Amino acid sequence: MAKIEKLLVSLFFFAVAPSIVLVDADFYKSMYITWGAQHASLQGDNLQLVLDQTSGSSAQTKIPFLFGSIESRIKLVPGNSAGVVTAYYLSSTGSQHDEIDFEFLGNISGQPYIIHTNIYTQGNGSKEQQFYPWFDPTSDFHNYTIHWNPTEVVWYVDSIPIRVFRNYENEGIAYPNMQGMKAYTSLWDADNWATRGGLVKTNWSCAPFIAKLNHFRARACKWNGPVSIQQCASNITANWWTSPIYQQLSYAQLGQLNWVRSNYMIYDYCTDTKRFNGQMPPECSKPQF
Repeated sequence: MAKIEKLLVSLFFFAVAPSIVLVDADFYKSMYITWGAQHASLQGDNLQLVLDQTSGSSAQTKIPFLFGSIESRIKLVPGNSAGVVTAYYLSSTGSQHDEIDFEFLGNISGQPYIIHTNIYTQGNGSKEQQFYPWFDPTSDFHNYTIHWNPTEVVWYVDSIPIRVFRNYENEGIAYPNMQGMKAYTSLWDADNWATRGGLVKTNWSCAPFIAKLNHFRARACKWNGPVSIQQCASNITANWWTSPIYQQLSYAQLGQLNWVRSNYMIYDYCTDTKRFNGQMPPECSKPQF
């Protein structure tokens, strides 16, 4: 009986807590097209982004969030996608913005995509990690999830963690926990840097380039201004993302993470001593997982 009562209380908190939003809807209800409307299609639970020489396209959520789990299934541009970037990320606004990125860098036919990740805190980025996918991201949809809570940010691909950024704010290292962020997705031309540092340019004879997305879900805390900082970070029943199970990866998840890093990581800013002239970012000396 006690277990049933505890479950009912938990469900009650989840149902009535004003800061909790479960966007268990479709793309159409959750997002709107921000630019390139003539190049995008938003129908039900399906979003299609198109890029040609005239324009790319983009969409964003109607509301911002602070902490939670943001996910979507994406099927990337097939064929020769050199110079083309499909972006899926969270971001606040302004010069001191926070941002958590998935960017998928296209390549010439037969070469692998690059999964480019980054995080900005108070306007500062330069925290890139890059990976090759262990599958063909153009042949089918794959799930890409950003899990963000007061303790850590975790990037997942098909439920496998590929990267962790932990909160060391008490040691003077900035962490994204003070600004609500909307979810964005876009398809755009970045041939000045995306493929081999810009050496391979976009082949417009392959246009239009098309990326497809579906199953957008945001189990997250709605941002209502500064009052949300305490509400969304508090360890109450409704805020499932603050529970101990989400404060650190499990032993099995750490095994998956190390497998990805050992076999598919191609760049880690924390090992790029030349770039930082030996003065590495302070978080690089901390336990990463």
